[in-house]
Amino acid sequence: MQNLLTAAQMQNIDAYTIKHTKIKSVDLMEQAANAFVSAFAQEYDNKNTGIVIFCGLGNNGGDGLAIARLLLAKNYTNISIFLTRFGSKQSDDNKENLKRLQEMNFQVEEINDVNEIEIIKPDLIIDAILGSGLNKPLTDQYAALAKLINDLAVKIIAVDVPTGFKTEGEILVDYNGVKADLVICFQRPKINFFFPESSIAIKRFKVVDIGLDEAYINTQPTDYKLITSEDITKLIKPRVHFTHKGTYGHALLIAGNTNTMGAALLSANACLRAGAGLTTVCLPQSGLTALNITMPEAMALPREHVDFKSLHKYNAIAIGPGLGFDDDNLIMLKKVIELQKPLVVDADAITTLSNNKNLLKNLSPQTILTPHVKEFDRLFGDHENWWQRVQTAQTKAKELGIVIILKNQYTFICMPTGEICINQTGNPAMASGGMGDVLTGILVSLLAQGHAAKEAAILGVYLHGKAGDELAKDSFCVSASQVVLQLPKTMKMSMD
Repeated sequence: MQNLLTAAQMQNIDAYTIKHTKIKSVDLMEQAANAFVSAFAQEYDNKNTGIVIFCGLGNNGGDGLAIARLLLAKNYTNISIFLTRFGSKQSDDNKENLKRLQEMNFQVEEINDVNEIEIIKPDLIIDAILGSGLNKPLTDQYAALAKLINDLAVKIIAVDVPTGFKTEGEILVDYNGVKADLVICFQRPKINFFFPESSIAIKRFKVVDIGLDEAYINTQPTDYKLITSEDITKLIKPRVHFTHKGTYGHALLIAGNTNTMGAALLSANACLRAGAGLTTVCLPQSGLTALNITMPEAMALPREHVDFKSLHKYNAIAIGPGLGFDDDNLIMLKKVIELQKPLVVDADAITTLSNNKNLLKNLSPQTILTPHVKEFDRLFGDHENWWQRVQTAQTKAKELGIVIILKNQYTFICMPTGEICINQTGNPAMASGGMGDVLTGILVSLLAQGHAAKEAAILGVYLHGKAGDELAKDSFCVSASQVVLQLPKTMKMSMD
């Protein structure tokens, strides 16, 4: 996994790279500007595009000045540059890049007040005013300039981070910074890019390699880790000769109710297709016909006749999808927890837990909780924002010794070690009913196959989202059933 670092840590990485690779800071800035321009040119290849670049006096502004020069060298000729002199301190590398531009006889317009800016009508704006490290709203001239840029209603591309955006910690409710359509960021995404509140400032981001010392980055202390495809390739267990259904475990899903049998069927089908050797569904008698017709590979355990002593034979258990809230289901949840088996707790079972929080302390160390935002807050209390929510999930995962999957566009997987693993797969096309049921089926399948809860969580969330990504290439929206069918193909592709 890749380490995600704070702004202060990334500054230290810059300094370390400069010292140990014998590169000058201005040359490292040149590498960053080159990487930005390459990514920019892939997005906007029309050399006649009207571009306005706003630069500050710091190193982010230095990046902007270098970017301007490199764009000119690539024959982007319709460029205007504003250097904002709202302060007195100008970095050395900023000065050097300003000098290089001026030596090309290119006019850089310097402004001391936003009111000095005459009417401009560019096709797009490059924001290189302020970099990372801010922890309060913009004020005075910076706030006025951000408003002017946003009000122009044109495409905005930010260099590394939008001006005014806080890169870690609680994202400001009263955000008044630049609102970027695209952020081209250096070496690593910022931690806050993955929080839902970032959407006010960032529509999407791309990461470019600028030559920082990767080995050193991965030695830095951080709780935040980014899941990569390489991690998945290492974790998936290949199927080898002389294995059989017993090799790949027996999963039990306790799911479904009279009006919610679809949840049980989706979970069971996902469990099968994620590779469990045997899948049994504990469901009401009324669901047997549907199960037998749609999924003859699965076995049924009528809920009305469960012998709890017999549940010891299952390698992993999932409980919750479409379960309902009958008193019998509370008893079922208690009995399942007592088994101390690898366990996935989802949906209605999470709500039952939230009404019986004394059960939390009894959860097996191989338990995975999979709440969405409302379920999470019912379980652990109301939160004002996602930063607070993730901090609570981190604390509770450590305290209870379990894995908590906090689902969203970017899913946070909080480990009992304190690590917060962030998954990037998945997309808005998957915003439809049943997706959580599918994830539960995948997770219990992986647990049954012998993966530890940490591994199952990483694999399950990634593969679930990746299957959706593959489908979304050709579809406006994606159903849960489609994800189930895509899953084995995605797993095979992820091994290569």
